[in-house]
Amino acid sequence: MPMKLTRRELAAAVAGAAPLAAQAPPATPETPAEELKAAAERLRRNEEAISKFALPMATEPAFCFKV
Repeated sequence: MPMKLTRRELAAAVAGAAPLAAQAPPATPETPAEELKAAAERLRRNEEAISKFALPMATEPAFCFKV
């Protein structure tokens, strides 16, 4: 089923995406030491984000390990 958009809706959608496209991509680390430091920082930020949510110990992962 084709999606119908008016010109105004299309313009609003494109205008909303412009700031996202204008953001510079993250710089890639040049040395292995910088890459390790960047990975450790990402891990720390992710750990902080996850710690904001309380999960009971009985929660099972959404996948299963197979040997």
